[in-house]
Amino acid sequence: MPSSLRDVLDSHRVVVCVGSGGVGKTTTAASLALHAAMHGRRVLCLTIDPAKRLANSLGLNEMTTEEQVVPKTLFDAQGLAMRGALSAMMLDTKRTFDELVRRTASSPERAERILGNKLYQYISTSLAGTQEYMAMEKLHAVKNDPRYDLIVLDTPPTSNALDFLDAPERLAGLVDSPAMRWFVQAFEGAGKLSLNLVGKGAAFLLRGLSKFTGTGFLEEVAAFITDFNDLFGGFRARAQEVANDFRSAEVAFVIVTSPAPLAIEEAIYFGERLAEAGMRRDAFVINQVHQLIAEPSAPTSQLEAEAKAHLPEDVDAAKMVARMRRALDDARLRAVADRLEADRLKNRSGKDALYVEVPVLEHDVHDLGSLARVASYLVGERQNEVVTH
Repeated sequence: MPSSLRDVLDSHRVVVCVGSGGVGKTTTAASLALHAAMHGRRVLCLTIDPAKRLANSLGLNEMTTEEQVVPKTLFDAQGLAMRGALSAMMLDTKRTFDELVRRTASSPERAERILGNKLYQYISTSLAGTQEYMAMEKLHAVKNDPRYDLIVLDTPPTSNALDFLDAPERLAGLVDSPAMRWFVQAFEGAGKLSLNLVGKGAAFLLRGLSKFTGTGFLEEVAAFITDFNDLFGGFRARAQEVANDFRSAEVAFVIVTSPAPLAIEEAIYFGERLAEAGMRRDAFVINQVHQLIAEPSAPTSQLEAEAKAHLPEDVDAAKMVARMRRALDDARLRAVADRLEADRLKNRSGKDALYVEVPVLEHDVHDLGSLARVASYLVGERQNEVVTH
């Protein structure tokens, strides 16, 4: 088990951040990438549908689907030493799918027919599981790029681990599904409808469909399926390569959560699914943890006296101190609740993973300096800071 997230960054080529939405997963990925770059590694941070605030935090106008290098001058302006290099890129699902089609099609002509088909244009952007698979596919494509020492992948936000872990098998299964084979059988090689090749019931169905959609539509569907079926061998092999990538020793998984009970439950489930799938559970990151604030050592009478000395005469010092105590009690209750949830995660998920906590911060993450601050908690350089609000 690693002793810190710094060890995880130093000993792996790929770090995958996973978890549900709204728990700080993208910020965690960017912070880890920044820290590794500051300590000498050439890092690519590959993110999915990031908020504009993340681009601003990295000093970029916007995240694009092309690699962007974060200028060293931006680190200098924040007083941060940059010994490596940091690049950022946003996933383009359709572009990644297009590249996969060109790579696996039997000929350039067949690839262009698939890419120009209206049904493919829908599937490549809207089919369930496509984004999850293409995130994995893109990682596979850049994993061996010699320009990078480390790739940090921010996966699509999901509350269902199956969406991400099973994406290669499910998408490959689509190509070889019974429905695909049935359509291929129903149409001749030239893409023409052949009712003699299917049963009477299927022929009746196809005739009915053609009245509403036109035979041309069915033939376009058939042409797509026939061409797409040509991808099966290469697509299946590629999906298996991608799935194997995520089980290799080069890849580390960081499960990101918050102390909210539902988020903790999802993190526990995600960890279990990773283990079942033969993938690593290197670390859990618990973001936005309220730190336990100590009770004041002075008695209430002394606090009221000090408050009275600093407040206007028309302000009731005793009421002011009472309100402050209630606020303190609320903050302490939140901290205790967070502690209980963090302990529940550790008890349920076992001792074979690293657990890291990042406290609630006073300000939003809005620049490289604040990303570096988050990173200092993630790698253990800063701990147990008391945060007041």
